[in-house]
Amino acid sequence: MSLPPGFLEELRDRVPLSRLIGRKVTWDQRKSNQAKGDLWAPCPFHQEKTASFHVDDRKGFYYCFGCHAKGDAISFLRETENMGFIEAVELIAREAGMEMPARDPKAAERADRRESLVEVMERAARHFRLQLATTQGAEARDYLDRRGMSESLREQFGIGYAPDARQGLFKHLTGAGIAPEQIIAAGLAAQPDDGGAPYDRFRDRIVFPIRDARGRCIAFGGRALREGAYAKYLNSPDTELFDKGRTLYNIGPARAAVAKGHTLIVAEGYMDVIALVAAGFEAAVAPLGTAITEEQLRMIWRIAPEPVIALDGDAAGLRAGMRLMDLALPLIEAGQSLRFAILPEGQDPDDVLRAGGAAAMQRILEQAVPTVQLLWRRETEGQPIDSPERRAALDKKLRAALGRIRDPSIRSHCADEIRALRADLFGRGRSRWRGPGGGGGAKGQTHRAPLMASTRNSLLGAAQEDGVAERLREALILAIVMVHPELLGRFETQLESLELSTPEHEALRTALLRHGHDAADAEALRSKIAAEAGRALEKVMALSHVTTAPPVRNTGDAEMAAMCLAEELAKLEARRGVRREISEAMEDIGGMADESLAWRLSQAAAARHRVERSGLSDASDLGEDRVALSQHLQRLIDGEVWIKRKG
Repeated sequence: MSLPPGFLEELRDRVPLSRLIGRKVTWDQRKSNQAKGDLWAPCPFHQEKTASFHVDDRKGFYYCFGCHAKGDAISFLRETENMGFIEAVELIAREAGMEMPARDPKAAERADRRESLVEVMERAARHFRLQLATTQGAEARDYLDRRGMSESLREQFGIGYAPDARQGLFKHLTGAGIAPEQIIAAGLAAQPDDGGAPYDRFRDRIVFPIRDARGRCIAFGGRALREGAYAKYLNSPDTELFDKGRTLYNIGPARAAVAKGHTLIVAEGYMDVIALVAAGFEAAVAPLGTAITEEQLRMIWRIAPEPVIALDGDAAGLRAGMRLMDLALPLIEAGQSLRFAILPEGQDPDDVLRAGGAAAMQRILEQAVPTVQLLWRRETEGQPIDSPERRAALDKKLRAALGRIRDPSIRSHCADEIRALRADLFGRGRSRWRGPGGGGGAKGQTHRAPLMASTRNSLLGAAQEDGVAERLREALILAIVMVHPELLGRFETQLESLELSTPEHEALRTALLRHGHDAADAEALRSKIAAEAGRALEKVMALSHVTTAPPVRNTGDAEMAAMCLAEELAKLEARRGVRREISEAMEDIGGMADESLAWRLSQAAAARHRVERSGLSDASDLGEDRVALSQHLQRLIDGEVWIKRKG
């Protein structure tokens, strides 16, 4: 949907950002100056006790000095309410009393149909709740009583009952004037293949409404009361409202609880979530009967950067944890990871809470282990490692697993952790394992000599060359997004956090983020940006490095452009990481070295340039080089190579 020029600016002017955010946070009155629109609060995106979340009402932006979350009113609603761009704009427009521009007729028709399906689902939810209180619902109530679920808790989660009748819900809804086609489209009834009368999907089941982040009922889960039923748990089918791979049970209340400081817990099912919430662990969610998908994992990370995965203490629970670990390895990064809480054998969260109460569950959560330790456990527990060949096979598996971690810094730290675990298992004398970018060093003694000028000069020269290369890479990144605005949604976070080296690049980035979502195509986007940052646009698009790049020339291949964009972002981060490593190494050395160190550091810096000149195109190659360089520099520091040896 294309929005007219100036619409978003007027929207932001009419609705103060503090009004939207103030519903999610408590302002720190000591630090805030409301008269000047300068407001501070504990961050709603991560757990903290101090007020490091800053809102500038006049500029309409927020920034957290702890987790570095930043954005405007639209991005805040998208993150906290899991809304799409247009959904967030519509909500703010209603608040501002502004009319939305005329929508595309087909889009308007789809939105209206979705709203009518939500009404059908809410009617069904009310019907199921009423049925739980009837004579037919007695057995369901007895089951819930045995599970310790109070009436207030049932009401809180909207739990109901679907009687054992082929058309109980169908007749109730059609009797209320709802068309059979809508009931089927909502996933509440199914049409037989032989063309017979539709029948209810949920029969003789305890029913759990599944709600989206905004609290709207979009599906149901049903727990069978009879042994031998078709399925113990049954979810609604995928519909216009519901995609089980992109939905989490209890997502809305859990997000609100995380904003108040609760730890996000990911359990396996509805009953686990309800038991956790009843025990005071309010930030609990669950996937819907399947393994966690990548989209669900990203949703989880948008709520909390380091959730705890509560694994049932059985073989199936551990397998689920291992699958999630494999899914997460390529995606983890600084400030975005997982911890795994492994429950006692044969128990789920509900069992733990019944036996030991909230204190027992809290102890298990506090003992949650990071991803790398779960990886080590999988590769070593119950495995014979009593020969050099078997130890070599273990090393090979571990290197392969760590090699899937895209973030070079995380990969390096995980390799360090594996090295330490291996040393504990085999004894320090045997620990010569080298993971991706791994290595060790020894320390020496005696007096020091000044750092040679040749070392400083070689590193400064390399940094100057890096500056030109980085500016060209920044320009190409911006140009790719300009030509392929459909990629903005996938790379928006990386683009927002990208360090840019020129005012022109900053101006382009700002314009891209402002107009990229509502531009009809690349030409429309380019005309908008030309009007706002024309000079900056001309300078970037005139560079031969940009005009000859395949993703800029080939406007029809979005997948190739996405791959190139991901590679350029990774290479830029890797380059800057190398420079940071060298800078930190120089600081650690403290200005003291001899010619040996000068030569070794210059060799280390040159190694990176040899890799780049060799024509490697895969971003991971440069990332590996960065880690190797980092480890080499650290070995020089650990070994105190500037110290003159005796004899």
